[in-house]
Amino acid sequence: MKGTAIYAGTFDPVTLGHFDLIQRSAGLFEQLILAVVVTPNKRSTLFSAEERVDMTRKVVAGMPNVEVDTFESLLIDYARKRGVCVLIRGVRAYSDFEYEFRMALMNRKLAPEIETLFMMPSETQSYVSSSLVKEVAARGGDVSMIVPALVQQALTEKYRSQGP
Repeated sequence: MKGTAIYAGTFDPVTLGHFDLIQRSAGLFEQLILAVVVTPNKRSTLFSAEERVDMTRKVVAGMPNVEVDTFESLLIDYARKRGVCVLIRGVRAYSDFEYEFRMALMNRKLAPEIETLFMMPSETQSYVSSSLVKEVAARGGDVSMIVPALVQQALTEKYRSQGP
């Protein structure tokens, strides 16, 4: 496909499930913007916006058509500002779809010119979520199969610095 798409999220932290969708989306569009939410409304983040952007940039280094940026506004306002009319959303399970479907309908109501493209991660990553990664890592579990090595190191350092 031609054009640019936005894949937005907290990426707190970026997982191999995210990376799977990033790679596949980057193969579909001329440019992919990874838009890191600065102030998520659903919860506080483990990593600061700067840390999340830095990790995400390192994970996608070597992918020339992928850009990492931040936004604080409504996603559709950010998309309009960037001149993008396709939003990529990852869906792992029915519960994700229900939430994402409602969000896509609201976005369509507010910005009918912007389309939402739902993508499923590969089967091997379909259970992975940033919340699950953080929960396992916080208890000293091995997350090396579900996050890039640099993210695993950042998680280890973050939880070590927080103490018991």
